[in-house]
Amino acid sequence: MPDGALGKLGRWGRSGWPRDTRGLPKRPGAIRSRLPFSEARMAPAKVYGRIGDLEVRLARTKADVKRAQRLRYDVFYREMSAKPSIKAQLRRRDEDRYDAICDHLLVVDLAPEAEDATRPSWRSKRQPRVIGTYRVLRQEVADRTSGFYTQGEYDIAPLIAARSPGYRFMELGRSCVLKPYRNKRTVELLWHGLWTYVREHKVDVMIGCASFEGIDPEEHAMALSFLYHHALAPPEWRVKAHPNMHTEMNLIAKENIDAKAALKALPPLIKGYLRLGAKVGDGAVIDRQFGTTDVLIVLPVENIDPRYFEHFGAPEERESRVAVTKSAVKKPAAN
Repeated sequence: MPDGALGKLGRWGRSGWPRDTRGLPKRPGAIRSRLPFSEARMAPAKVYGRIGDLEVRLARTKADVKRAQRLRYDVFYREMSAKPSIKAQLRRRDEDRYDAICDHLLVVDLAPEAEDATRPSWRSKRQPRVIGTYRVLRQEVADRTSGFYTQGEYDIAPLIAARSPGYRFMELGRSCVLKPYRNKRTVELLWHGLWTYVREHKVDVMIGCASFEGIDPEEHAMALSFLYHHALAPPEWRVKAHPNMHTEMNLIAKENIDAKAALKALPPLIKGYLRLGAKVGDGAVIDRQFGTTDVLIVLPVENIDPRYFEHFGAPEERESRVAVTKSAVKKPAAN
């Protein structure tokens, strides 16, 4: 998945198809709601915050998930260099079997559209536009189904086994923002929602893949080598890429690295996570379908720089710093 998924902010979680699909729908398009459909339609939206006309919340219905899939398709396949299957081209949605068991964090634009006299009366009510998304998979859900998606690229199972049950893991993936909305406000709102979700579910460790655009590691030699020498996870948190996928990151000797040039070459999302306190796994992985070079990110909550709590909220807080009062939450529109 390309680095532009968040508008040159990088992306999380892109790895191989699961070998074990027990507990997953048989078809990628078979989205299973966690509530009966009629109940899901009536359930209030789980809103985590709002800044201006933008609101961050969880997907509530099948239609919500499909809107997120369409956004992902527009960004990953139309804008970036991912190669869609025939089915994806026909449906114009980026979808896989994990969509049915993950939670989907959405940023929606609530701003009203200009009046359009040509719009049919039955379509007069504008649906909120999904302009950003994150897909999250908690460990307890992964354990009941097919494990984490990232296991397809990195051998994360030993780390999770060694750290459980003391640490709760959560995987992040499929992140993207629509191009016109790629700004600080949208990204901060996504982070407010994500961080509130992490605290709500008492997550201890976030994992996922971040990408460099392109499949030639030599083009990213300085940045990959910088990560290897300065951000490699300590042994107790280190995860390696599967041997058949492992691509060497140590391409330049430590003493020959230009730190300033390396930092400039890093995708902004990776730089952001390094500032938070994240570390990287051992080995990059080439994702030819999405035209990217992936690295694994491991971010224990206990390692997050406390400076960020002043803006996004302390770990013990449960409510978002940009939370919306109940009276301000709009009733969900019929789908």
